[in-house]
Amino acid sequence: MKKEIHPKYYPRAKVKCHCGKVFFLGATKPEINVDVCSFCHPFYTGQEKIIDTAGRVEKFERRRKKAIKNNGGEN
Repeated sequence: MKKEIHPKYYPRAKVKCHCGKVFFLGATKPEINVDVCSFCHPFYTGQEKIIDTAGRVEKFERRRKKAIKNNGGEN
């Protein structure tokens, strides 16, 4: 392997989740911030949770209501 081209490896990098959980793992950054981790992700917890930062759900609902209004209530 070539020397001095690889990033520094941190065997105990700190990972902080939005839910408040903190855990450690190996990484090339000393500290990592995440929005969702395995402790709060719906797939692992079994709880439904909508993660919508761009307002896509509300936009879809507005378009749907407008389409129903324009079509006279037909699907």
